[in-house]
Amino acid sequence: MSNNKIPLNIMAFPAGPICNLHCKYCYYYNKTGLYPEVNNFQMSEEVLEEYIKQYIELQPDPYIAFGWQGGEPTLRGLPFFKKAVSLQKKYLPTDWQCQNSFQTNGTLLTKEWCKFFKENNFLIGISIDGPRELHDSYRTDKEGNPSFNSVMKGLNLLKTFDIDYNILCTVNNINAKYPLKVYHFFKEQKINFIQFIPIVECINEKISIQSVDSRSFSRFLITIFDKWILNDYGEIFIQIFEECVSAWLGFGTTLCTFKKTCGAAPVMEYNGDLYTCDHFVFPEYKLGNILETSIIELANSPILYEFGHSKLTDLPNICLQCKYCFICNGGCLRTRTVDTGNGKKINYLCSGYYQFFNYIDLYMRNIAKNMKLKKPHCLLRKN
Repeated sequence: MSNNKIPLNIMAFPAGPICNLHCKYCYYYNKTGLYPEVNNFQMSEEVLEEYIKQYIELQPDPYIAFGWQGGEPTLRGLPFFKKAVSLQKKYLPTDWQCQNSFQTNGTLLTKEWCKFFKENNFLIGISIDGPRELHDSYRTDKEGNPSFNSVMKGLNLLKTFDIDYNILCTVNNINAKYPLKVYHFFKEQKINFIQFIPIVECINEKISIQSVDSRSFSRFLITIFDKWILNDYGEIFIQIFEECVSAWLGFGTTLCTFKKTCGAAPVMEYNGDLYTCDHFVFPEYKLGNILETSIIELANSPILYEFGHSKLTDLPNICLQCKYCFICNGGCLRTRTVDTGNGKKINYLCSGYYQFFNYIDLYMRNIAKNMKLKKPHCLLRKN
């Protein structure tokens, strides 16, 4: 394949999988096992500079999105990110712009961090699973202590400094039972940008106890949708609802879970190793290292191409014949766990998604009709 520029959205993990919390459903916590000889998962300034330089060179358009995740990226320290911003300014061509998004658990945020975020226009994603009793069910530190108070302190700092942020709320087997409690909590906090992320963990071919089942996920979404469509449409922006509006209008979706193919959001570990996706950080999905092979070459790798298109080529007929395939596209590869008997698998949440899409179909068609050919005003800015 040719070394063409490709608009990849690479997520960088500057502190690797290291985190100060130990959330019970975290799929990334044990990735330290990939580097058993390493004690200090700290991205070097050499890797940082190569990444920023090459990542900018990769992009075909003059607006570049940098994403910093983990683990917990604040553990890399504020000076590192000040260096990152200075390097971005050094390598950005004239009149080009970049946007930094930063995913955090919020517990280590300080006034110094927030001043930096505000001055440099960072978009912050902060993880909160609902009110105290639901959030603390799984989001604890390594000693099992609750994190809610520390997270809320971080959230209030973001509000105080008027920083752009959105909420990432996982939907697990516990908070899925209380959709209105979760939604009302976010409304009480005057939160207007929310992403609901279903927890589906497959460990040794068994779904973990923390995972949300298909029926519960559907009920969770439908219950919140009913409140949202009646009271908050146009005021509160919920990612999956926004994606549905876009799909029913015929504009497709931007969420990788619902796209026909994937592979456009690889991740880079602390040492420059590039993997196809944060849910596929395994040796067989490693593309290479940016200190040895350029990001442009890795982006054009047959491994990445085949991985991304396997989402479409491995889609079972039952999915291709489904009337909601235009939005779902079989869902994420990592949650295709249900064997159809012909060697292909469907999404663990398939029946739940179908029930949800079927429920909102009339609403979405009416919204699309009223909006006619105007593209939806999606204000939810995603990490």
